[in-house]
Amino acid sequence: MFDKILIANRGEIACRVIKTARAMGVRTVAVYSDADAHALHVSQADEAVGLGPPPAAESYLRGDLMIAAALQTGAQAIHPGYGFLSENPDFVDDVVAAGLVFIGPSADAIRAMGLKDAAKALMAKSGVPVVPGYHGTNQDAGFLAERAAEIGYPVMIKAVAGGGGKGMRVVTSATDFHENLASAVTEARKAFGNGAVLIEKYITAPRHIEVQVFGDGTDAVHLFERDCSLQRRHQKVIEEAPAPGMTDAVRAAMGNAAVKAARAIGYAGAGTVEFIVDGSDGLRPDGFWFMEMNTRLQVEHPVTEAITGVDLVAWQLRVAAGEPLPAKQSDLHIKGHAIEARIYAEDVPAGFLPATGTIDHLQFPKAPRVDCGVQAGDIISPWYDPMIAKLTTWGADRTSALQALRAALDATQIAGTVTNFGFLRRLVRNEDFARGQVDTGLIEREAATLCAAPDPSAFEIAVAAACFAQIGTDGMTGFALWSPLAHPIALLHGGQWYDVTLRVIGPNRCDAEIEGRTHVLTRRNGHWGLPALRHGGGVTVFGDDILRFDTPDPVKAASSTTAGDAVLAPMPGLVSAVAVAEGQSVKAGERLVVLEAMKMEHVLRAPRDGTIATVHVVQGAQVTAGQALVELEPDT
Repeated sequence: MFDKILIANRGEIACRVIKTARAMGVRTVAVYSDADAHALHVSQADEAVGLGPPPAAESYLRGDLMIAAALQTGAQAIHPGYGFLSENPDFVDDVVAAGLVFIGPSADAIRAMGLKDAAKALMAKSGVPVVPGYHGTNQDAGFLAERAAEIGYPVMIKAVAGGGGKGMRVVTSATDFHENLASAVTEARKAFGNGAVLIEKYITAPRHIEVQVFGDGTDAVHLFERDCSLQRRHQKVIEEAPAPGMTDAVRAAMGNAAVKAARAIGYAGAGTVEFIVDGSDGLRPDGFWFMEMNTRLQVEHPVTEAITGVDLVAWQLRVAAGEPLPAKQSDLHIKGHAIEARIYAEDVPAGFLPATGTIDHLQFPKAPRVDCGVQAGDIISPWYDPMIAKLTTWGADRTSALQALRAALDATQIAGTVTNFGFLRRLVRNEDFARGQVDTGLIEREAATLCAAPDPSAFEIAVAAACFAQIGTDGMTGFALWSPLAHPIALLHGGQWYDVTLRVIGPNRCDAEIEGRTHVLTRRNGHWGLPALRHGGGVTVFGDDILRFDTPDPVKAASSTTAGDAVLAPMPGLVSAVAVAEGQSVKAGERLVVLEAMKMEHVLRAPRDGTIATVHVVQGAQVTAGQALVELEPDT
C-alpha cells in the first residue's frame, strides 16, 4: 500500500478521498488554487501545495503542476477524483512517465472510452447494444443535418469528448438544428478542447440507468445499478440504488453488458457504464442501450457504497497498489435502498443558473451521510462547480430511504447564498417520484410546481421581522406606559417589499401586523415558531423553503432598478460572444450575448423586437451578476 498520495482535485471529492486514505493509514497531499487557499480539503490533508490563479486552466487542469507537487512532497500516487484531469489520458501517460502511479484506469482504456463515437463503435463490436445514430468523423454541418433527418427528430447532439451535460442539445426540428449544433460545438470546444459531436436518436421517455463496474486490468465485476434519471440541464440532481422497477432479468442483462464493456478494454479501477433505457413500458432486457462510460469514480458513488457496504475509494487504492479485485461477483449483494440529493448554489426559478456568495451558516442533521467540501465562511466562487454537498440516506426499502431523505433535507440549514433546497424538498415529495415513475423529463414536465419561487407566508414574514429585530435577545424589548411600543420593519424578498409592525406584548411574545392582520408569535427553543438566522444585513427563515429577507435602504433599492430595455447578466461570467452591434434591428428571441459560467454556455436573447441602442461589453469581458450587457432603444 502507498504511504502518501496526492489528490489532484478540490472540494467534496478531495475530502472524500482524504477520509478513506486516513482510515487506511495513507498520508495525503492536497492541491489548491489561490481561490481555495483556505478551503476545507486543504485543512483536512496532511500537506498542501499551491497551484496558482483561480482559473482551472491555470491550476486544476495543469497536469505538470500536479506531477511536480507529487514529486516534491514524496507522494507515490495521484488520485484524480472526478472532473478536471480524471479522464485525461495524456495526464495519465505523464504520471506514469514520472514514475508515479495513477489511481485509475490506463491511458489506453481512457482513450478507448474517451470519444463517444469510437466508444460506441467498440461497444457494438463487443456485443453491447448502442443507440441508433451517427458516430462518424465527418463534422460538416450540412452533412450532420442530413444524418439527423435520416435518424428522425427528435435527435440529441452530443460532444464526443463530453460529459456533465456540456456540449449536449436536444433538437426537435430541422429548423433548430444548425443553431443548436453551433452552440454545442462551441461549448464542447471550450470545455474539452474538442468540438466534434455525434448525432443520436432521442428516446422520448428515457431513463438514465448506470452500472458501477470495477476492474483490476484482468477481470471485472459490477456493483449493480444506479438510477440517475432526475436531471436538470442534462445534469443529475437525485440518484438512487437500486433502480425503481428493476427486475432480476434486466439487472443481469445490464450488469453483464457493463462487465463486457470493462473487460473489452482491460479496465482497472472504478468506472461507470451508462445506459439510456426506454421507460415507456417498464424495464426490459432488450430496452437499454450503451450511452457512454465514465472512466473514473462518479459523483453519485455513495449510493452504491450504501447498498453494498463497499468503500470504492479503498478498492481504488488497493487495486492501484497492485492487489487483485477485492471481491468476486458472487460476493456482492444488494442490501436495502439508498438515495442521494445534490445540494447546489443555484437559482432554480431563473433556470438553475449557478449562484455565488458566502456561506454564512451551514448545518446538517446527524442521520444522513454528508459529503461536503465547504464550511461556514467559505465563498462559492464563479470559478468552479457550485455543488455544496450531497446528502445520502439509506433504508430497508425505497419508502423508508425516501422518508429519511425528506427528513434530512427538512433539517438542513444553509444561509448566505441561493440554493436549490426548496426545489429538492418539493422534488422528493413529487407523487411520480414517490411511486418510482421516473424519467429524464420529469423535472421539465413538473417545472411549474417544482421550480417556481414560492411567495412567503404571512407567518414566515412575521418570523423574519421578529428575528431581524432580535426581540427577546439583545435587541428591542420596548416599553410603553399605556400600550405596546410599535416598531415598523421593512423586509425585501424576491423584489417585493413587506411592511411589518411589531409590538412586544410580553416575555417571549409579540404581535406582528402585516397588511392589517395581526399574527401572534411566541418564542420557544430559541426561535419564533420557525428556525431563522440574522446575518449579512438580512434574515434567512428555514420554513417550507429557505427564504432570504433583506432590509436595504428603500431609496437606494429604487434608484438601482434597471430599466426594462436592458438585458442583464443573470450571473457572474465571461462574455464568450457578442452577436449584435449598435443600431442593429433584432427580433424577440434573437441571440444577443453568450455568457460562459461554471463551464456552461448561457445564451441571452432579445426580450422583444427592437433596435440595439448600446452594447456595453466585448468578447472576453468578465461581468458580474446584474450588469447591463445590451440595451434596446426605448419601445415607443
